[in-house]
Amino acid sequence: MSSKMDSPDHSPVEKKSINDSLTSSEHGSVPSDGDVHHANPALRKVWRKMDLYVLPVVTIMYFLSSLDRSNVGNARIAGLQQRLHMSDYQYSLALTITLIPYTLIEIPSNYLMMIVGPRVLLPLMALLWGITCTLQGVVTTYSGLIACRFFLGLFEGGLLPGITFYLATTYPRQMLQLRVSIMFSATSMASAFSGLLAAGIVKMDGVGGRPGWAWLFILEGLFTVLFAAGSFFLMPNTPSSAYFLNEDEKSLIAKAVLDEGLLTKGKSKRSDFTEICKTFVQPHVIFLALAGFFGGATLSALSYFLPSIIVGLGYSGSKAQLMSVPPFAVASVLSIISALWADRYGHRGLTLIFFTIVAMVGFSVFLGSYVNHVRYGSLFLAVPGSFCTGPPLGTWMANNASPLIRRGTALALLTTMTNVGSIVATWLLGSLSAPPRYTSATITLVVFQVATLVCAGATLVWLMSENRRKERVKESGEEPRPEREGSVANESAWFKYVL
Repeated sequence: MSSKMDSPDHSPVEKKSINDSLTSSEHGSVPSDGDVHHANPALRKVWRKMDLYVLPVVTIMYFLSSLDRSNVGNARIAGLQQRLHMSDYQYSLALTITLIPYTLIEIPSNYLMMIVGPRVLLPLMALLWGITCTLQGVVTTYSGLIACRFFLGLFEGGLLPGITFYLATTYPRQMLQLRVSIMFSATSMASAFSGLLAAGIVKMDGVGGRPGWAWLFILEGLFTVLFAAGSFFLMPNTPSSAYFLNEDEKSLIAKAVLDEGLLTKGKSKRSDFTEICKTFVQPHVIFLALAGFFGGATLSALSYFLPSIIVGLGYSGSKAQLMSVPPFAVASVLSIISALWADRYGHRGLTLIFFTIVAMVGFSVFLGSYVNHVRYGSLFLAVPGSFCTGPPLGTWMANNASPLIRRGTALALLTTMTNVGSIVATWLLGSLSAPPRYTSATITLVVFQVATLVCAGATLVWLMSENRRKERVKESGEEPRPEREGSVANESAWFKYVL
């Protein structure tokens, strides 16, 4: 695959194509913490620079994506549904229309990013969905809203797999979950800030002859447009093309990523189509994709409907908007704390299992109690538990898929399944389960947590058995050790799966 970034290989840190340069963790060995990435002070400084320049851009971008996609829930209780004369069925349909192109675009989008590069594609998507979000503020009919929601999904769909792919091809595997958690915490922070912003913005009701919910879309969309324009100049395609690193730092990071396998010399001889097909039949990819479906349904149920759920607990107006903030804020903090532990000890599966259990307890309490204060308290388990499963799930998939084309495909498959789950959620709470108790929806979400536990457990058992098999193969000498510059597939004996 060719890329606009191809250039002669004059030095290890010259610009390379995305396909050549963004090949992360091809060798698969995961050093324990205290490894060279953390022990070398100069290298630690370089990673800090990457954190300071790269992470804020992708985190804010994903924050704005989550904000612009889910603010429809706040607009709903601020009068959108009544103004456009929507039934509950029509509201669910509007959410579903968003998710259909959102789901279908993800695998092609990751493939496209390997050609044009993240510095072009990611800001371009943000620019387009920001314009679309703004246009929602000027619609006067239900059909106009439907059109906006369709294009919002089309332009936003590739962002999550794209950013995860970008981070997975920039940071070593044992450093990845913390960065993904910081990025993913934008989802819960967006949900929290959405309530705060909505409480203030809807007070602009009548300004310019527009309702408060319209200003919610207009102001948040315009900010996204401005940020997207700046992002074209802020994002490097690869560490070796980062404008904020000097030549010595580029050489240092080039060696580090070569040792880790992020950079390779030369193109893979494997057929892209063959590697894509292999991705879909690997057991751990299938298990994690199924877990993504269940997790996506749960996350979307809370993202889109938590304001409505809180209204059902007896709160209204700005109070309902504000009461949605604390559970999401707790989720953000716990996500980052758990990521520090997961990166320190290299355990993605245990993190996923723990938070799934927390979510299951939260939904069970919500289902079993008839006291509104207790049911609101259960959201402090259900929301953090649900949102904190996202980072380990995405990181686990990225860590255990190689070579590059498989990693991009696996991450896109995961988010595709997540969005299929989101489509289920829009109907589950939108029109198939009656407020304020949402009994059948809550029962379904409890079952989904059990199913996620089964998938996570099966993945863990499979990867452990594969690692033992690989050790036996290496000891027998059946598979020779590859050269450092060569890339290996994840089924190779020299690729150690992350648990």
